[in-house]
Amino acid sequence: MLTPKPFPSLIKYMGSKTKIIDFIVDGINFIHQKDKPVLDLFAGSASLAGAIGTQIDFVSNDIQEYSKILAQTYLAKLVYEDVPEIDVIYQNALSLVKITINQEYIVNYSGLSDIDQFNILEEKQKNLIHQNFEYDYHLFTKNYSGTWWSYEQCLWIDALRKVADQYIDKPVYPIFLSSLMYAMAYASQGTGHYAQYRDAKTHSSFNDICIYRKKDVFKFFHKKFKELCSYSLNKKHSFSSNFLSSDFKDALKVFEGGTVYADPPYCFVHYSRFYHALETLVLYDYPEIQKKNNVIVKGRYREDRHQSPFCIKTKVEDAFLEMFRGVASTDSQLALSYSNTGMISLETMMEVASSVWDNSRIEILTTDHQHMTLGRQGTRYRDVKECLLLVR
Repeated sequence: MLTPKPFPSLIKYMGSKTKIIDFIVDGINFIHQKDKPVLDLFAGSASLAGAIGTQIDFVSNDIQEYSKILAQTYLAKLVYEDVPEIDVIYQNALSLVKITINQEYIVNYSGLSDIDQFNILEEKQKNLIHQNFEYDYHLFTKNYSGTWWSYEQCLWIDALRKVADQYIDKPVYPIFLSSLMYAMAYASQGTGHYAQYRDAKTHSSFNDICIYRKKDVFKFFHKKFKELCSYSLNKKHSFSSNFLSSDFKDALKVFEGGTVYADPPYCFVHYSRFYHALETLVLYDYPEIQKKNNVIVKGRYREDRHQSPFCIKTKVEDAFLEMFRGVASTDSQLALSYSNTGMISLETMMEVASSVWDNSRIEILTTDHQHMTLGRQGTRYRDVKECLLLVR
């Protein structure tokens, strides 16, 4: 019997299942065969890895690379020798900031009270995207200054990202990157995702943005790094973990059977749009930024970001059919999360499932849930009926 364990929060994530993880694990227990592995097919923020990943042979998959890092963080096993001194990390990052900083772009947000002056200074930072840089690890400074983060905050993100690569072959590496993702989320002037940053159009929004502009990236990083290292120290379990960054079809092709938990996107917005900055942090590959009519799109999205068929009305039904067939080909059990506000109706989803499995093998459980929308204005949650489709 799998029992959900408490796990640290890593990022703000739209549609997170953390609050209904007991409901999900109950559903998995209802169908799970003892000693068989569990595949989290659309891992997202990796909540399932945090909840049960140390109790079973576990495979975490998501086409986004940041999800792999989050899952690896929850299942990392450290000894004290693996943990670098936080003062060493700080001094290394600070030395990088000192040699790359350009005082021309530094803004004293505490002493700024004029909204027009603020917007002029922000625009100056945004225009760094058109400049060439003579040093490496400048990706966030170039692409994101004056957007979700200030120029100075971006300097620290880049510096910490460079320090992280000193530990790329060490067990602490995913913890380092997850701590930086956490710092980015809680220092951001946005709502928790990165679809579009906010503009200071009113004195209220100006004042609120300034609050976040004054946030110290390293302090947030330090807080989470300390917590995660403590969480992972001397963690002992005998189960295997595997981490994939594959399309769901490819992940199913290499899964040897067990229980598949699937939590595909529910709506028309692509997660690659909401969390492209996390993907860029992990890959750190200086991507082409999306343009429209030769003008940089406000969200500064990656040109190559993934488009999920589960988010496209004309493709979603076929995507479910392909997923169901893929699960059936592995002779696995299935627990599928979906909502009554999804891209297709629960009735249609049931019809598709019934074309693959006999109805006697299918069962549906439901619970009421508040779905996190991450909007800073108006309601941040909406009431939905969360469904678990179970296939024995």
